[in-house]
Amino acid sequence: MRPYRVLIFIACVLACLAVLCLVLPHEVPVGDRTLRWPALAEVLELNEPAPDLSFEEDEPILVDSIAPADTVSPFPSGEGREEAAPVKPIEVPNLVIDSTTDTRVFLRTFYAALAESSERIVRIVHYGDSQIEEDRMTQQIRELFQSRYGGSGAGLLPLAQTIPSRTVRQEIYLNGRPVSPKQGPRRYLVYGLKRDQRQDGLYGMMGQVAVMADSLVSGSEEVTAVCRPQIPSARYDTWRIFADSTITCSLSGDTVRLSGKGAVYGLSQQTTTGVIVDNIPMRGCLGMVFTKMDSTQLATFYRQENVRLIIMQFGGNAIPTNERPETIRGFISGYRDQIHRLRACAPGASILFIGPSDMIRMVDGEWQTYPMVPYMDKLLRKMAQEEGIAYFSLYRWMGGAGSMLRWKENGLAGEDGVHFFRSGARKAGDAVANWLMEGMSKVQSDKVQSTKDEVQMPNNQ
Repeated sequence: MRPYRVLIFIACVLACLAVLCLVLPHEVPVGDRTLRWPALAEVLELNEPAPDLSFEEDEPILVDSIAPADTVSPFPSGEGREEAAPVKPIEVPNLVIDSTTDTRVFLRTFYAALAESSERIVRIVHYGDSQIEEDRMTQQIRELFQSRYGGSGAGLLPLAQTIPSRTVRQEIYLNGRPVSPKQGPRRYLVYGLKRDQRQDGLYGMMGQVAVMADSLVSGSEEVTAVCRPQIPSARYDTWRIFADSTITCSLSGDTVRLSGKGAVYGLSQQTTTGVIVDNIPMRGCLGMVFTKMDSTQLATFYRQENVRLIIMQFGGNAIPTNERPETIRGFISGYRDQIHRLRACAPGASILFIGPSDMIRMVDGEWQTYPMVPYMDKLLRKMAQEEGIAYFSLYRWMGGAGSMLRWKENGLAGEDGVHFFRSGARKAGDAVANWLMEGMSKVQSDKVQSTKDEVQMPNNQ
């Protein structure tokens, strides 16, 4: 077909669509659903822009070069038009947050413990949802702190790894044959389906446990796990095996052979000194799981392994299915309970909460931030200040409402508008790691200044 005929065909199609936009109603009820057809002015973007209903930020946003300041309203662009908007804006209460508090001051205990790293391990445990799978974000934190304070190795690993990691490649064998994690010892998880949960709360520190001789596959009382480091920073010099006393093990290089009947709570590849950082992803988890875990067992692990920083990275899974402010406030109340439990189990550890990233969805053909993201972010910041824990706002660091779209366009986030690609996760992990490291200098500087003020005080009276 000749080019001019193709051009005429395209022009005719566009003309027909324009006529349909003019004559068809904006919304047509079809059963229990509504079929929407855009108006011609909407297609040509002739309507007045929607008013900006986003939160007014009350403290500076660290703006990344690819994520300019907040310019996208989190509410539907149709708000303010004469016709009814298909998605109504949600009334979100205004919050006043203390913008003068740098919550890294609540990490003093962790920063002080780093002085011990030349003599013993200092452990950081990073819990999170699918945003940290594959050791994403955690790896950047691990590499920065180990480069400064020593240590190496990937830290805790489950016996059967269902989520591949870029740091360590794991294989499991029964009777000398490689099998999938589902064919090996039965796994119990504190998150996920109820049928996969235990009643006694004995999940270990990872929130999951593999029970040998509890499998549909014969031979699960003899298990061989091979865990091969894939990057230089994952090299290690010692194994730690966390299991019932009924389990015996033998080690040979990257291979561990386990025998017996009982629970295996985790394997750890690490060093005997320096910083060890554990990556513990919990796919689909809301983070309300620590009160379901046996506190005595958890406290024993935290104490024996010198856990000095616990990172909680949750909240994103609560956003897509909840659009009521009171529901989000309920989640914040739940997070307070989790923090209280962790603090009771690890009184010598600092706690850092990393909030959800910006998250977007398609509304009227446009990508818009979920309305509850900025609201949850503010509630989490407020909670952190009240509970005396550190808070890193991933949402604000990215650039606020609409920033996920720019991350997508720059190849840093997926098409779902929720998850980072590896490159984006690496960028976010670097930001958290540097924020933590910079906070140590600031806290130490403030401490020195405070000491000077105390010394000068008598002379000023």
